[in-house]
Amino acid sequence: MANNILEIKNLTIHYVTDQETVKAVNGISLEIAEGESLGLVGETGAGKTTTALGIMRLVPDPPGKIISGEIIYKGEDLMKKSEHEMRSIRGHQISMIFQDPMTALNPVETVGFQIAEVIRLHQNLSKKDAEAKAMEMMELVGIEGARAGEYPHQFSGGMKQRIVIAMALACDPSLLLADEPTTALDVTIQEQVLDLIDNLKKQFNTSMLLITHDLGIVAEVCDKVAIMYAGEIVEYGTLEHIYNNTSHPYTQGLFGSIPNFNSKTHRLKPIKGLMPDPANLPDGCVFAERCPHAKDECRSGKLTTKEIEPGHFVRCRLFE
Repeated sequence: MANNILEIKNLTIHYVTDQETVKAVNGISLEIAEGESLGLVGETGAGKTTTALGIMRLVPDPPGKIISGEIIYKGEDLMKKSEHEMRSIRGHQISMIFQDPMTALNPVETVGFQIAEVIRLHQNLSKKDAEAKAMEMMELVGIEGARAGEYPHQFSGGMKQRIVIAMALACDPSLLLADEPTTALDVTIQEQVLDLIDNLKKQFNTSMLLITHDLGIVAEVCDKVAIMYAGEIVEYGTLEHIYNNTSHPYTQGLFGSIPNFNSKTHRLKPIKGLMPDPANLPDGCVFAERCPHAKDECRSGKLTTKEIEPGHFVRCRLFE
């Protein structure tokens, strides 16, 4: 579609070592329109962060290798860009909020310097103007600009995350990749950070890929949802599709694991078993060993993704 800011087509990323090949991402396809938010949901180890690093072309090489696929950003394939061209895109047009603010910030530089550095790299501003804008960004995320001369260890976990958000949004990016931005925060700070990201996203008309395993967060801030399991997108659609017409057995299992305050339930229904080893993925459906509906035909052969209603896609033998 013409208004898509990002289109991922058949992206495959592996981590290759002498001992084994870890198949982290296996032929996924996604679309994000301008100003839209997509929630990428799945268990730890599903390949969510690797997908985001692939978009940024930051997959560590070695051992990581982008085997195939296209990453179309504003009509141009990022896979064909040189490293020099990618440096001008990262932090400017596409920014990433990393999962752990403790490791995302340099402990020996002031927070003001780190935000101003991003601004000076991508915008033609003097040192003084960059520092002034860095202080403005701090104010924008709810931290006094006067604290720009302080170091990361002088801030709480929630404030560090706000600093990382200020860095990510300092150059008004068109696309924001948020990798579990609230995982390390307590519940009250989580709510504040989510509201902050959502407000800033609307203010700058920024598109967002939100990586999380919290379906409650997705319901608050996302327009579309992609459910990821063992490196594959098993269900993809709008918020209404996923929440009101939950179709894939794995997605149903995720919702069954959440407490429902409207009904009396003595025990939750967890998904039995563990995700398969990405270095030794089974033939056929990757969820078959844990699926209550699995049949013999699910355990062999290649699966196709079926559009069960306009814009709602499911990768499951039940719908083929």
